[in-house]
Amino acid sequence: MRSEQVSLKLFAGALAALLLFCQPTLRGSQKSEAPQQGIRVQVNLVNLFVTVRDKKTKQIISNLEQSDFKVTEDGTEQKISFFARESTLPITLGLLIDTSGSETNMLGAEQEAAVRFLSRVLRKGDLAMVVSFDTDSDLLADLTDDQSRLDRAINRTRINAPSAQGPLAQTIPGTVFYDAVYAACHEKLAEEAGRKALVILTDAQDEGSTLKLQDAIEAAQRTDTVVHILLIGDARFGGGNESVAKKLTDETGGRTIVVRNEKNLQQAFDQISEELRSQYTVGYYSSNTAHDGGYRKIKTDTTRKDLDALTRRGYYAPKN
Repeated sequence: MRSEQVSLKLFAGALAALLLFCQPTLRGSQKSEAPQQGIRVQVNLVNLFVTVRDKKTKQIISNLEQSDFKVTEDGTEQKISFFARESTLPITLGLLIDTSGSETNMLGAEQEAAVRFLSRVLRKGDLAMVVSFDTDSDLLADLTDDQSRLDRAINRTRINAPSAQGPLAQTIPGTVFYDAVYAACHEKLAEEAGRKALVILTDAQDEGSTLKLQDAIEAAQRTDTVVHILLIGDARFGGGNESVAKKLTDETGGRTIVVRNEKNLQQAFDQISEELRSQYTVGYYSSNTAHDGGYRKIKTDTTRKDLDALTRRGYYAPKN
């Protein structure tokens, strides 16, 4: 049995030439065993988990039919082979909490809201993990369905505060945001089946990661992981980097929600919870049968111009 106290360290070489050998890794983590829930699908089947909202009211639309959707891959329309209004596939969820100094004023509220969020969104068969990150990354709870273990992990998060005091005191700089996303996807979610998502509480300011934003995006895309970001910025630390947050969430089919106060925080969690439980499953067999490992762009639309369809923008083909 994995220990609740398992911790992980992200490390990598300083030189880009060594990245193949020194990719960020979760210290103490082991390769996941074969998933015990969910289903494995044929490699040629592309599954999309789609959330549809009204453009004006932002309300979720849950009564559409298969004929209301159109999917193209690299500009070529695809034939939808599978459709369901509500996804019943289990979800594997990673909750990543930024514990750098910029989150000092909001951490207490984040802990309270996060506990409520997991209790609301997780169902039988689902798994979740809790990770905190600042100058490094710590796995506070490995993938589990034990709500009490997750709650304790959330409440153990602590700000990376300076140990010294006085005018010369300095917080150790560093927020390995990109490395944390990469490691969570690559080390923990890659071998999980079904739906996968990261919910990240952060200002999206990165300082100290070995990898780049595109590396984090690619790790999420290769593992079919949707990334949602609750953007919590403190003006004293430069505020939130919304452009970075939106780049990561837009490319993976998630949302960036700007959080300005504790009330907004709870509302943001409620929105993410609603989306995770109000998705359409749209599947198609790609007309491009080449197993070349290349990236393929996906565009998903509805026949109604007053609606927005939110899902991932692409995937990496299998490679022989």
